Amino acid sequence: MSRILVVEDDPRLSAVIEKGLRAAEMTPTVVADGRSALDYAMTGEFDLMILDLGLPVMDGLTVLRELRAARVRLPVIVLTARVSLDDTIASLEGGADDYMPKPFRFDELLARIRLRLPAAGVHGPETMILGDGGLVLNLHTRQATVDGRSVQLSGREFLLAETLLRHAGQVLSRQQILDRVWGIGFDPGTNIVDVYIRYLRRKLGQRRIESVWGVGYRLVPERPDQTGDS
Repeated sequence: MSRILVVEDDPRLSAVIEKGLRAAEMTPTVVADGRSALDYAMTGEFDLMILDLGLPVMDGLTVLRELRAARVRLPVIVLTARVSLDDTIASLEGGADDYMPKPFRFDELLARIRLRLPAAGVHGPETMILGDGGLVLNLHTRQATVDGRSVQLSGREFLLAETLLRHAGQVLSRQQILDRVWGIGFDPGTNIVDVYIRYLRRKLGQRRIESVWGVGYRLVPERPDQTGDS
């Protein structure tokens, strides 16, 4: 049964989320301040965290940054009334795996939780390997290895790499990547996919991710022979 840490200081909203998660056969734990959220998240006992930004004691963004600075790869869905582009970008850059503005539909939140849970809910060393000595993603520890070399990826970078790896050799459009990595309903006019592709290329190798003009991107399924722009 998936264990969900719910960080929300509005008791009515947290009660709704808690009830819905229990109905979905998940086990929620509710906390109402940032300091408690960080302490609970550090225990390693949870599969996913739902995080509000406007929290007492410690702001949600600070919780997120502290968590990622400690290399805790717990998937985080930010759920907040802050809807500005700056807040969205700050959350994603801080290591959030998804972002939902309030008000929201619980069925959509549940769908996004389930989308993030396969990687978090693995309680054994499930690993996906791309080629011999190529790209290795450990979905349990959230660690990446490129040609035998450990590479540090942010939560968003890891999810993007996982999405490309699951569809290695297949061209994914920007919209498909946006839906899978940032969630359905994210602004289709944003260039955030291209920005994160650049981030990932710097870490995985320029030729490992190929641009398909007018369509999107694909992960080259064989080990690249050299580095360079594609």
